[in-house]
Amino acid sequence: MSELHYAEHLEKLQAELLRVQRWAMETGQRLLVLFEGRDAAGKGGTIKAITEHLNTRGYRIVALPKPDEHEAGQWYFQRYVAHLPAAGEIVLFDRSWYNRAVVEPALGFCSKAQHRQFLHDCPRFEKLLTDDGILLFKYWLAVDQKEQERRFRERADDPLKRWKLSPVDIASRHQYAEFGRLRNTMLKKTHARHAPWFAADYNDQKRGRLNLIAHLIDQLPHTRPLQPCIALPPLAGKPGRERLADGSYWIAERY
Repeated sequence: MSELHYAEHLEKLQAELLRVQRWAMETGQRLLVLFEGRDAAGKGGTIKAITEHLNTRGYRIVALPKPDEHEAGQWYFQRYVAHLPAAGEIVLFDRSWYNRAVVEPALGFCSKAQHRQFLHDCPRFEKLLTDDGILLFKYWLAVDQKEQERRFRERADDPLKRWKLSPVDIASRHQYAEFGRLRNTMLKKTHARHAPWFAADYNDQKRGRLNLIAHLIDQLPHTRPLQPCIALPPLAGKPGRERLADGSYWIAERY
């Protein structure tokens, strides 16, 4: 997909997302979106595309690091509960409690018993959320092995993207098949009417983002119009460069 084609469609969708946010803020609705997928699938880029023009006071992005010693001793869902949306908020999870469904068991970070317990508890936990009125959407970003490998090489070669390759990403390369098996089990055990899974083809990231955002918008009754044009009153004072009391405040102009 060309950059121009992508940008034109994304701009229209981002305008609709502003309507979604205005609807949520005016009605007090709570919106929770989980993004899951293999490493380099495109979760971060999708979240950036969704939030690029939103009111920063109305959304939060949650990307939790591995639990510390204190958190490891808590009820598994406890540290995620602290980040659930309040009235009028949109919360986007870049990976979520589903770490225990795929990443943790594949890399030996949890026991088989803990994994089984999670698959048993998760649908009940999500039922509590949706029964309380939270709108929950769960997306799996699907990417083929060949495309994932190309993105890994791109990240390894680009110093601006190299930080994205974590030790977990490197370790997961030895567990590709196991990740797939655990993913299928997760989808089967945690897909429910109150909290269904939606899968998006992300081999073409631009097309995947557009399809996912359009799908998310279609699920929501965002009937509010965009914010109307604002008539600005005349600016008081004479035009000119802003004057500071002391010229030493200015930083050196290098560009």
